[in-house]
Parts: sequence; C-alpha cells; structure tokens
Amino acid sequence: MNYSRREMLTRSGSALLGLGAASVLGESALLGQQPAAKPEEAKPAPGGYIDAHVHVWTPDVKKYPLASGYKPADMQPSSFTPDELFAHARPCGVDRIVLIQMSFYKFDNSYMLDSIAKHPGVFSGVAIVDHEKAKVADAMRDLAKKGVRGFRLAPGKEPADKYFDGKGMASMWRTGAESNLKMCLLINPEALPTVDKLCEKYPDTPVVIDHFARIGIDGKIADGELAQLCRLARHKNTFVKVSAYYALGKKMSPYMDLLPMIRLLHETFGPQRLMWASDCPFQVQNGHNYRDSIDLILKRADFLNDEDRKQILGKTAERVFFS
Repeated sequence: MNYSRREMLTRSGSALLGLGAASVLGESALLGQQPAAKPEEAKPAPGGYIDAHVHVWTPDVKKYPLASGYKPADMQPSSFTPDELFAHARPCGVDRIVLIQMSFYKFDNSYMLDSIAKHPGVFSGVAIVDHEKAKVADAMRDLAKKGVRGFRLAPGKEPADKYFDGKGMASMWRTGAESNLKMCLLINPEALPTVDKLCEKYPDTPVVIDHFARIGIDGKIADGELAQLCRLARHKNTFVKVSAYYALGKKMSPYMDLLPMIRLLHETFGPQRLMWASDCPFQVQNGHNYRDSIDLILKRADFLNDEDRKQILGKTAERVFFS
C-alpha cells in the first residue's frame, strides 16, 4: 500500500472515472486531463480561516528550475500561483495559508519562500530538506528565519522504519523539539506504528500527520488503521490534518462518508489538535471544488459546536504554524 506519487495518481484517476476504488494524495499528470473547477471571484469574505495545506508553483521554470527527474509536463495543472489560490480561498473566508513545498522543486524551497516574503502575514511554510546532508539542523534553523515552521517527511516506497532511521533524521527530530519546528508526515497507514515509536522517543517534538495518514486511500476506512492513528493521541504534541477529501473514501462530494472518521478523531484528539486543509490545487480538480471541502467542517459536521469549528478551521493551525 506504500504507493509512489505516480502510482497513486493512476489509482486516483481510475477511481474518479469509476474504474476503481483506490486514489491518491498528491500531484499527478492525470489531474490535468480535466480542467480545474472555475475559481470564484477573489473578493474578501468574513471567516478568518486558515488552510493548513496547499501547494503552489509557477510555470516560470527558468527562474524556478524543476528538480532533477521532473519536467514541465509533470506540472498538472501547469500553474497554481498564490493569486490562483486566492481566487478559490478568499471567497470562502480563508485569509491565511500554510504552503507545503512541492516535490517538483525538491530541496530548492525558493518559490515557496519568495511567496511567503511577497505576502507578509498570509503564508507560513513547510519546507523539504535533505536529512542525509551534514548540518541539517543549521539548514532547518535558517529556513525558520524565513517563515518556515515545519518540514515535510515522506517515506515514499521506502519502508518507514528504514526511512526514519539514521543520524540526520535524528538530528531533525531533536531540532524540532529544540526550535518548535514541526515534523510534517506524509505517510500511509502502515507507517503509523513506526511514527508511534518516534513520538515516544521524541516526546517534545511536534508532529503533524497529513491527510488522516491517507486512511481511506483505497476506498475503505479501516477500523484497524483508524485505531492506530488514534493511538497517537496519547502523544500531546501530535496533530492531524483533516484534509484531501477528494482522494479518500468514496472520493465524492459532499464527502459525508468521511464524517465518522472525523468524529472519532475529534473525540480522541480533541479539536485543539485537528486542523482543516484543502490540499489544493488537487482539491479543485476533476469536478471537486474548494467550498465543498471547507463546508464539510463548517456546515456538515453537525457534531461540532462553534468553538470546535473555530479550532479546526483556524486556531489549531494558528498555534502550530503561525506562532
């Protein structure tokens, strides 16, 4: 189940076309086969919400070169700049956003950093660094000075216990505790036991689990996987993003089949450790749209009270990524 980006994309495209049950969290050439949902006019709307997970990129590959192994055709959609993002987010009351470094750029965080600098107070960042390089802790602290508050860690096809092993990774987790920098984990459910051990080993390191740990990527919300995710709640510095609805469960708006999972996480972690995110631009592809994503929390999760919604739609992400 430890799919690569391209494999997950193929599975996602098949599911959305009614040809299979599995899906993907992340970028894919298939996402470009259908036009993005038409963005609403970017007029400010009340809300003060925070989208805790968005990728941005530019078609200007001369100024911002792609990493080795990537080509412009891999960028689907071909462009998703901050202005294109704002056209979706601002009409829904989202005025702050956590940018997640895009894999197209790998360790070159320049475009994300330039976007943060261009829009003061709007963006926070989650960067990617090479944990196998010497002085990775210094690199983390340098990026923190530029608005980075977390670091993306993604095992990909590599077994999680192997990926998270080694001196460089240990340095990252220690630095996270020392400097309040979050380890932001893009993992599959089978990595959860390894993450549990890491949280025990580094109890002061803040950890953010992306996209429910991809539970439901195969179309099924498995009770055993949910139990493993909920087990992490005993670690006080662990948070979960309730996000990427387009790729989980039935993968169909209005995503009501995901509410039991969100309810269980709400009961286990509490709203103070959950944060909503869209995972744009992928949330606005193939007939999905931004408003349906935020409305699952804002309007459809009837087990949440007003304060719960404020936490999940903003206060948690504010404490974790903007403090």
